Amino acid sequence: MGPEILFEDGEALVIDKPGGLPIDRPRAGGPCLEDSIDDLKLGFQRAPVPVHRLDRDTSGCLLLARNPKALKRFSAAFEERLVEKRYLGIVAGELAEEEGTIALSLSKVSTAKDGWRMIPARKGKPAITHWRKLETHGGLTLVEFRPETGRTHQIRVHAASGLGVPLLGDPVYGSGKGAPRTMLHAAGLTVPRGEKAPIVAVSPLPADFLALGFSDA
Repeated sequence: MGPEILFEDGEALVIDKPGGLPIDRPRAGGPCLEDSIDDLKLGFQRAPVPVHRLDRDTSGCLLLARNPKALKRFSAAFEERLVEKRYLGIVAGELAEEEGTIALSLSKVSTAKDGWRMIPARKGKPAITHWRKLETHGGLTLVEFRPETGRTHQIRVHAASGLGVPLLGDPVYGSGKGAPRTMLHAAGLTVPRGEKAPIVAVSPLPADFLALGFSDA
């Protein structure tokens, strides 16, 4: 059984990627999305190809293109910032403000000891995230993130350095405590397609978010 399909037509699929499942085969081996790609052909000869990335821990909407032409067009829509992305994250603390915008440029750094990570850096690539507080429960806060750019680890770094409160369970930018994964969920995706109807997908709040007392009202 492959992941659940949230949207399907002749050129696109949006799947509900489970948290903890990497898109590419990890160096150490183990399960990944590639295992399900054949199941996702759904009668087509060609296997669909992921258009963008979600971190291993991030659950939710992942767009796959079903042919090379669609892949090119959808990739361009992401590059041109035409794609609307809605994420829900649980941060490990409470927030004083209700909403805001984080504009922190990001750069990749790498050390032999800790591997690589992203850091806020004036000379980095511009990264912008709009956020809104949705619900506070047991010292944790459910936050809606709408990233304008799509930098690697953008929401994770923006939560930790911009909000000053990391995502719950984030082992790189937080303490890694409180949850078995980084609590980030790609809840919605809208991809414009010119004169064609847009691709619209919504992924329900996962069980581990619900278990912490949050709802996607």
